[in-house]
Amino acid sequence: MDFRPMPFDHPDAVKLNDQVQLEYAERYGDEGDATPLDPSMFVPPRGLYLLAYDALGRPVATGGWRTQDENDEGHADGDAELKRMYVVPEARGLGLARRILAALEEDARAAGRTRMVLETGTAQPEAIALYASSGYEPCAKFGLYRHHENSRCFAKPLT
Repeated sequence: MDFRPMPFDHPDAVKLNDQVQLEYAERYGDEGDATPLDPSMFVPPRGLYLLAYDALGRPVATGGWRTQDENDEGHADGDAELKRMYVVPEARGLGLARRILAALEEDARAAGRTRMVLETGTAQPEAIALYASSGYEPCAKFGLYRHHENSRCFAKPLT
């Protein structure tokens, strides 16, 4: 697999983002994740967006982090928020999500962030299992969905 930093608005990133939004809509019976995201949020050193390409040059996985500091949505100074982790169905089970997660953690740590945080939901048990097995622990809820019953928030120190 070939891992490449890409702009959040790159056509391949948009394609995978559209796919993950459809999966969110199917799993949760809604319109997908309505969290406002802007490509500038993922520009180093305040964030990073990664795409994984297979041997045929097809985008098969994605993930990013963006800087968060203390705000009225429950973030704390030093947070790096994980966003849009996704692996296309035909590439699941190859360890891509774990590899992207590790690369994002390392990049956020190098950028001076002290904690990686993420929000997922109860309809994504495989995501929860990945994060738990990667050292993430439940934390106080934050973000757009902090008041939703099926929202789950996790954090991992980066220091």
